[in-house]
Amino acid sequence: MSSHLTMSRVVWTSVAVLGALTFATPVFAGECPAGKTKPNAQPMVDYKPVGVTDVTLGAIDLGKQPAHIEGRELRFRKLTIAPGGIVPWHSHDDRPALIFVQQGEIVEYASNCVDPIVHKAGDIRPEVHGTSHWWKNLGKETVILYVGDVRKDPNDKHM
Repeated sequence: MSSHLTMSRVVWTSVAVLGALTFATPVFAGECPAGKTKPNAQPMVDYKPVGVTDVTLGAIDLGKQPAHIEGRELRFRKLTIAPGGIVPWHSHDDRPALIFVQQGEIVEYASNCVDPIVHKAGDIRPEVHGTSHWWKNLGKETVILYVGDVRKDPNDKHM
């Protein structure tokens, strides 16, 4: 086979792969799959917390900081969810958060996603206005989450 023909195949194969990558919709770990977002996709459930410990590791009154965000607290917490454990339904409309999965695998049932979302160790999940959900540890390993959130009501005990 001539080197020209071999080189043409390499070039066209490269073009085909690049084209597929360019038009493919990226799916990131811990996100609702493309085409699966829909308002009120998951109904609100009334499960109580099961097998969950929620420990506040630290908090800052943001009204006393240069940003002067009165009535808000930046909080950092550790949630430990035993196998079979449930983090009950809650909303992030007034409490943005970032969740880091340090250990294990946990399933999120989000109000705006048709399919359950699997979160694995190393994933980070932004929770913002419009996010309502509940989580369940379906695995055999304890799940550890680290949560940074901005809380308005110090009596808000939602996880």
